[in-house]
Amino acid sequence: MEFLDETPEGEVVDGPARPGAIRIILADSQAIYRVGIRKIFALEDDLRVVAQADSFDNLRSAIERYPTDVVLLEGGLLVGTTSAIPDLLRVAPDVKLIVQAISADENQTVELYRRGVRGIISRSISPDLLVRCVRRIAAGETWIDNQSVNWVIDAYRSQAAALVSPRSQPRLSPKEMAIITCITQGKRNKEIAFQLGTTEQVIKNYLRKIYDKLGVSDRLELALYCLHNKIIQADVDEETVAKKIVSR
Repeated sequence: MEFLDETPEGEVVDGPARPGAIRIILADSQAIYRVGIRKIFALEDDLRVVAQADSFDNLRSAIERYPTDVVLLEGGLLVGTTSAIPDLLRVAPDVKLIVQAISADENQTVELYRRGVRGIISRSISPDLLVRCVRRIAAGETWIDNQSVNWVIDAYRSQAAALVSPRSQPRLSPKEMAIITCITQGKRNKEIAFQLGTTEQVIKNYLRKIYDKLGVSDRLELALYCLHNKIIQADVDEETVAKKIVSR
């Protein structure tokens, strides 16, 4: 039988993950829910819960203390903390956040994705779908349904007048343009790296520079921004491109 160690701060630590496993922190105010999710992940060889937290403060502490890849976070823990997501990402820039929401809300959904959340799921998600979601997000993808895609696109369109003209944007190199084109085609970093004859890490480094240059935060926003401002030319519309990106 495996026992959990509880820290003085109220965190619960499962122990180190096996090499190559996706390291997960569960952050939920309901212990029974954390237990259920932990049992689901325990059945998978590549998933390992390294810590649990029952509050936002404990989650922040856990992220600081235990290296992790994915955080599964109860949306209710974010109530009243508008800077919660940016705060967590400052502590651990590479961690990928999944928020569990009780119901779909357009404004909240758009804001969460803008702030850096990689996926929003229902509290009633099936075990199989939850496992698939965690794996895809750990691989660097975004988990978003069709309704949320449309909300995000509408939000970007509503801000079109405030977007800076491409003529005043920093110049993009041929390789950066090639990477952006691949992104709009829905290609993953691994596929882009193969096409350009380089490594995934090099592609990740380029993407960070591109995000900084254009003031965007993720692949979806990058693609929509470049299409809207005609930085690149494409024969498909924004919705088609968005669905390609989030369906990979």
